Amino acid sequence: MNAVVGRHDILFVTLDTLRYDVAQELAEAGRLPHLARYLPGGAWERRHAPGSFTYASHQAMFAGFLPTPAGQGPHPRLFAARFAGSESTAEGTFVYDTPDLVSGLAEAGYRTVCIGGVGFFNKRGPLGSVLPGMFQESHWEPEFGVTSPTSFEAQVTRAEEVVAGLPRAQRLFLFLNVSALHQPNWFHLPGATRETGDTRETHAAALVAVDRHMGRLLAAMASRRPCFAIVCSDHGTAYGEDGYTGHRVGHEVVWTVPYAHFFVDEAR
Repeated sequence: MNAVVGRHDILFVTLDTLRYDVAQELAEAGRLPHLARYLPGGAWERRHAPGSFTYASHQAMFAGFLPTPAGQGPHPRLFAARFAGSESTAEGTFVYDTPDLVSGLAEAGYRTVCIGGVGFFNKRGPLGSVLPGMFQESHWEPEFGVTSPTSFEAQVTRAEEVVAGLPRAQRLFLFLNVSALHQPNWFHLPGATRETGDTRETHAAALVAVDRHMGRLLAAMASRRPCFAIVCSDHGTAYGEDGYTGHRVGHEVVWTVPYAHFFVDEAR
């Protein structure tokens, strides 16, 4: 990462609540054409989330603890605060002397921008202001939230505006929390209704809807210089497995998440 930071723009996308099994099934079925072209081998990496719900997971990820590879570690991290005795800080790790990655990249000369999605990013109260407050610039509108059927499309439009408004020489760290997968998501599946509610199928339909606009986001981020992108889930969610519904519980479908990082350039 020391060869990336300072040279590339950086994009960090969290597909809030996305399950690994659903993401991988859709990739294998060819239903994520825009994302799959960047996934190494066309597949998601299976990882373990650092938290079982949005706030806890993002606090950890912004501290440099991205989802951990599912096999036994230690696993070298991409980013880490300087911390004596850290077993996951390696030669290639970008090490910063601030409490979190966001301020670490700001200190390295990046413009840090957050485009929020779920309630923990809505800035409507003290709790919803903590995570976006880490950034130099943050955006949230009701159109970006969980109840909007076009939330990701609206978020991408804002991202395009952010990129277009920056001086070309200014490095950018853009974080985008995608709310479309989070409940309610029934409106993404034709034929589903509020009464039939959210299901594993509507969760999948939401990811397909997100993929339709992912190409726009990646193109915008690579329009000024090559971009290093991280796309992952912060946690999964249950749809009745072992009697569980939702997340913030210690179940396999909550802890297991899809992860990928890759480079994007304008030519691709």
